Amino acid sequence: MFCKAGKSGGFAACSGILLSMFGALVPLNVSAQQSTGVPNPHADVLSIGGSVTEIVVALGEQHRLKARDTTSSYPPEITALPDVGYIRALSPEGVLSVGPSLILSEEGAGPVEALDVIRAADVDFVEVPNALDAEGILRKIDVIGAALDVPDKASDLKDEVGQALAAAIGDADRPEAEKKRVLFVLSTEGGKINASGTGTEADAIIRMAGGVNAVTEYDGYKQITDEAVGLAAPDVILMMKRGGNHGADDDTLFEMPAIRLTPAAQTRSVVRMDALLLLGFGPRTAEAVRDLNAALYGEGA
Repeated sequence: MFCKAGKSGGFAACSGILLSMFGALVPLNVSAQQSTGVPNPHADVLSIGGSVTEIVVALGEQHRLKARDTTSSYPPEITALPDVGYIRALSPEGVLSVGPSLILSEEGAGPVEALDVIRAADVDFVEVPNALDAEGILRKIDVIGAALDVPDKASDLKDEVGQALAAAIGDADRPEAEKKRVLFVLSTEGGKINASGTGTEADAIIRMAGGVNAVTEYDGYKQITDEAVGLAAPDVILMMKRGGNHGADDDTLFEMPAIRLTPAAQTRSVVRMDALLLLGFGPRTAEAVRDLNAALYGEGA
C-alpha cells in the first residue's frame, strides 16, 4: 500500500488510508436507520469526520447534530446519533435520508461519485480542510464556527486550543541529540510493515511530541522492506490501539523479522494510542502531544 502526499490532492489520498484504518475500529456500512439514538428534533447538522464532530461539540453546538459518520466516536455520547456510514464509503441515500440542512465534512470523504450527488442536493455542504499543525487545527475551528454561525464561540475555542497546543509543544521540545526515533506502524498485514514517512498526521504528531520520525525517505504511508526498517533504527514503535493485523500484540510485533533487531525490540518499546486522539488533529491534540511525550520520555519529561 502506498500513498504519496503531492501538491494537488495527494494529502487527501493519504488521509484516506488513515481513515480506512479508523474504520477498522468500528463496524462499517451502518445505516442511519440502525441507530437507536434519537436526535434533537431541532438538530440540522450532519457531521462527517471525527475531528469535525469533536469541534462541533467543543463549540457547544452538540444540540445541532442530527447525525454523524462512523469515525465520529468522541465524545462517547455522540455514538447515540444516527450513523450514516463510513466517511470513505458514503452513499447519497444514507446521507440524505437523515434530512440535514448542513453537512460538515472532513476533506477526504468519498467516494467522489457519492459526493457529487450529495453536493447537487439542496443541502449546504462545507468541506473542512485537513490539518498537520496547530495552525491547521485553528483553521478547522474557524471554518466550522463560520458554518455554524458562531464566530464568537470559535474565537474563544481557538484561543483555548491554541494556548494549550503552544504549551504542550513547548513542553515537549528537547535538544535534537535527546530525541527518540519513532516508527509509526500503520499495519503489519501479511507480516509486512506499512509505515509512515513524512507529510502525514503520524509524522506531525511525532515531531510535535518531541520525537523524530524514523522514516523520512518518502511521503505518505508505504509498505517497506525489512532492511528499511532496520536502517530506520527506531527507538520506539508507535501504533494505534486496535485488533487484527493492524494491531499485532507485543510478542508478535517484536518477533517480526523486520522489527526483531531494532533498538525498539531490544527494549520492547511500543506505544499504542487511540487513533482519533492521536491522529485526528482536533481540539484534543494538545492532550495527544502530552500523552505521547510522556509515553516516549516518562511522566514529567
